[in-house]
Amino acid sequence: MFDLKIVNGRILDGTGGPERFADIGIAGDRIGDIGDLSAAEARDTVDASGKMVCPGFIDVHSHSDAYLLIEPSAPSKIFQGITTEVVGNCGASAGPRLGVCRMPSDWQTQTYPGTWSTVADYRTLLESVGPAPNVVLLVGHNTLRASVMGYEDRHATPDEIAGMRRLLDRSLDEGGAGLSTGLVYAPGMFAPAAEIEELARVVAAHGGIYTSHMRSEGRRLLEAIDETLAVGRAAGCRVQVSHLKTSGPANWGLIDGALDRIRRARDEGLEVAADRYPYTASCTDLDVILPDWAAAGSRAEILARLRDPALRARIRDEMLASRGDGDYWDRLTIGSTRHAANRDFAGRPIREVATALGLQPVDAALHLMDTDELGTGGIFHGMSEDNMWRILAEPWVMIGSDGSLRSPEGPLSHDHPHPRNYGAFPRFLRASLDGRTVPPAEAVRKMTSLPADQFRLADRGRIAGGVKADVVVIDPAALRDTADYARPHQLAAGVDALVVNGTVTIRAGRVTGARGGRFLAP
Repeated sequence: MFDLKIVNGRILDGTGGPERFADIGIAGDRIGDIGDLSAAEARDTVDASGKMVCPGFIDVHSHSDAYLLIEPSAPSKIFQGITTEVVGNCGASAGPRLGVCRMPSDWQTQTYPGTWSTVADYRTLLESVGPAPNVVLLVGHNTLRASVMGYEDRHATPDEIAGMRRLLDRSLDEGGAGLSTGLVYAPGMFAPAAEIEELARVVAAHGGIYTSHMRSEGRRLLEAIDETLAVGRAAGCRVQVSHLKTSGPANWGLIDGALDRIRRARDEGLEVAADRYPYTASCTDLDVILPDWAAAGSRAEILARLRDPALRARIRDEMLASRGDGDYWDRLTIGSTRHAANRDFAGRPIREVATALGLQPVDAALHLMDTDELGTGGIFHGMSEDNMWRILAEPWVMIGSDGSLRSPEGPLSHDHPHPRNYGAFPRFLRASLDGRTVPPAEAVRKMTSLPADQFRLADRGRIAGGVKADVVVIDPAALRDTADYARPHQLAAGVDALVVNGTVTIRAGRVTGARGGRFLAP
């Protein structure tokens, strides 16, 4: 007797092999059998006639850490077919959060069901709310550094590095899966490679992974890749290049050198891979465009610089010197805003905002950062579509949304996020089904067994007997991403059913209310 049968589906098992028609029998939280199960009894049945049946998708680059605590149903993710999220990316994680360490600006505006400071605290709170997807937590380097030494623009002392090592070791013992860096954000931008190597050695001792939002994705992309690979070699740990891209038209030609470096490292035996989302615009806090020195210190200190006329003039001059006053601003759209007076600017190009304010684009950007108190989002249109498809076709590149969960209703429906939060996975699979990228079996592998292997999720990412029952049933005719830059809060279409650890979370395209996700510790 099975608890659940999924019958009459076209199975793409996640390995990249050909599809086959078969039934899947699930007992408890595991797949019990695959084949002709028409004679087998089951307490529940999902009919997958005319549909694709795949392992649940694994979003290896998510920022849902804190939002899972207030919207554990994770609608924007589960309607993409995602059954596991790897959170804590880009150097920012929910825990550990000690001392003066602050949460990212978008997390700060929310109300949570409890408090936490350590990874163990976060894990306990997450398990108490019962998330719909499984959760793997990386420990953020910015979070570690700020917890130990704040946001100062300087190198860490030996004692501070020792403190970070101890805190990382404890956090990995409590369930962290590795270390992430965000080397374009404070305070990680102030850390030399030697500091990262010291921490990566702790990760290696735990068998964990090192993921990096590198120091540059533009003009100094190749040097940044060299640094990332050097950390992996020195520490002896697995490496994940986060959202691999070539930002800015002047840097699109770096694609060959970037891919060649990673291919050579793999040929030499370094276990390195990358992730990417299928869009040509990135999204992050607008204050990422501030000069490094201006981004140091506390939020109050950064705002004080923006509000000091002499320092603001210096910041403005340096921003214009590095970015000019031309094409760069044509590619910048405002994302979320915080101040009521800025609400109508969300989703609009910075040049439109500047005209409305009677300012130059650089001054409009500074005005928003100031009045939103560093709560402004930026959407940066600066990538090559040809390069994007080349990167996505690499056999070692998996899919990551680079987004946190959202919902069309409730507290997570009021901002203006990137559409990737709702559409990254169906967008990529749709492109595959339409013949615009790798074949469907390979596309599914990139979203399932490839990330499962890279992140050591041994019993996930495949449809096979004995593995955990994370399964998605997709209607290929209906599959599409519906979110766009103008209207980002739109659920994807085409996921007919979703099963997480044997729990039916979506049935006939509707949420059941049952949530089977777990915190996955190494």
